[in-house]
Amino acid sequence: QVQLVESGGGLVQAGGSLRLSCAASRAFSSYAVGWFRQAPGKEREFAAQITWGGGRTSYADSVQGRFTISRDNAKTTVYLQMSSLKPEDTAVYYCAQKKNKYSDFVAGEPRDLAYWGQGTQVTVSS
Repeated sequence: QVQLVESGGGLVQAGGSLRLSCAASRAFSSYAVGWFRQAPGKEREFAAQITWGGGRTSYADSVQGRFTISRDNAKTTVYLQMSSLKPEDTAVYYCAQKKNKYSDFVAGEPRDLAYWGQGTQVTVSS
């Protein structure tokens, strides 16, 4: 079992920046980690992921060019740097780690293929 703890959320004005952190309870260098978000009344959606080696990243079209995911395996922490924030970025942001080594997140896969954090609220005011 892995515990993931997100932090760094808060209230920011449109155009501003935030950096989210996801701290894992044990070493996770062999596992892909992703950020997902869920806005009120909407389904949880993919935002970004970084592969186990950190060599590849991928982003949702809605955040491409504004968000950057990175990882520090020595600190067992993954970050999501969010810039040029928009009101539509308002959501609870969740960190997730794949349960299987060397396995990327795939669209539509069951949620129980990953461990999830409790989420951190990001609110962007206009």
